[in-house]
Amino acid sequence: MSQDQKIGPSPEQLLYANILNKGMLAGLIILLITFALYVFGIVSPYVPLDKLSNYWGLGVNDYLHELNIPTGWAWLGMLGYSDFLNFIGIAFLAGVSIICYIAIIPTLLKNDDKIFAVIAILEVIVLTAAASGIFGSGGH
Repeated sequence: MSQDQKIGPSPEQLLYANILNKGMLAGLIILLITFALYVFGIVSPYVPLDKLSNYWGLGVNDYLHELNIPTGWAWLGMLGYSDFLNFIGIAFLAGVSIICYIAIIPTLLKNDDKIFAVIAILEVIVLTAAASGIFGSGGH
């Protein structure tokens, strides 16, 4: 290795890491705010706190059926309840990687890293498709 070669992260890695760091902090703040809304009763929950222990012994399918809770992305329609508001932070955190990949694609193309750009584009497509639930996974 010659003296001129720079050792360290590439510009794409730094950009990805910076966005990931900011996204993680934003997601954490969202989670803390929505948790506070739930715990302090500022927004009413779908399942009242005094009734929650009645459902602890149920499996997930029984819990969802018993309380008539939809699956997949249907939680978006239940954001009026504090126990569903925390899903905003979770979904945001899950999507941060997609945002990071989208952000580095122009840099990869500018640096003529076509293979890595294609891989990043494919990552965006796969992660977005998986999150959408089109593969029958319900979006999670």
